[in-house]
Amino acid sequence: MTWRRWDVMWQEALYGPRGFYRRAAPADHFATSAQGLGTAGDLLAEALARLAERHGIRRVVEVAAGRGELLSGVARHAPDLELLGVEVVDRPDGLPAHLDWLVSPGGGRLPDELTGLTDTLLVAHEWLDVVPCPVVARSAADHPWHHVEVDRTGAERTGPPAIGADLDWLATHVPDHVGRAEVGLPRDTAYSDLVSRVDRGLVLAVDYGHTRDTRPPGGTLTGYRDGTQVPPVPDGSCDLTAHVAMDSLGADQLRTQREALHELLGPATIPPHDLARTRPTAYLHGLARANALATLTAATGLGGFWWATSRRGREHLG
Repeated sequence: MTWRRWDVMWQEALYGPRGFYRRAAPADHFATSAQGLGTAGDLLAEALARLAERHGIRRVVEVAAGRGELLSGVARHAPDLELLGVEVVDRPDGLPAHLDWLVSPGGGRLPDELTGLTDTLLVAHEWLDVVPCPVVARSAADHPWHHVEVDRTGAERTGPPAIGADLDWLATHVPDHVGRAEVGLPRDTAYSDLVSRVDRGLVLAVDYGHTRDTRPPGGTLTGYRDGTQVPPVPDGSCDLTAHVAMDSLGADQLRTQREALHELLGPATIPPHDLARTRPTAYLHGLARANALATLTAATGLGGFWWATSRRGREHLG
């Protein structure tokens, strides 16, 4: 039996030669705002197209692009935008002809070619939550943090004490009531690297997460397989994910998806009932749009996701 730190096993399970993301399409195992939710995904694509237009963006790049679902939606709403997907697999078939593709190393690493971007909206939609990070635990607030080690079956044991930068991060970002946590330092580093790739434009990371005052006391690491939440087992059979410490990223702005989409698309408004009689197709379209927006902005659901934004270059790119 081989015991290793969670972050090491996590990286291998998702991005190794037989890793989960090299074999499985994310949409086959879980639904996100960008995929698996029908009209909602198209609405999110519309919001990104509007955001790009507002800031004079000519290119949209998506890290962790799945099989290109979100970028294909952006193409429908803004066919003149340059598009680039970044993912650990080769370019899928059936994408718009002008949607380019880069293969990523996986985890928190980005392709070397992804650099010097200008007039670009660089989007990382549910990427940071699958950047592996150390898992630590302690028995009481005044006791030391220890790394959690795991084997391929998901069994855990107490590992060596947390030291150095990991311990500094915990001291700064984790309150006393928390007994188990994911050390967000690799996510902070990944986000900083993401921002550094843009010379002029906007960087947007969308993810589920928390801030210091709302850190879950027992950690958030979990697994997903075939649309069902399952215990996290690092054998490549399931997705492994954990909430992001959004306030440690160093973004220029943090706001909820509810706030962002209401600002970009307006509130979820049901069309007038008279429209059902005079223009039934338009009424059904408006009703589907309102329902999708309500799903994306539900305060206790997807609307509680975070949008972390950083500006690069020109001041008006905000």
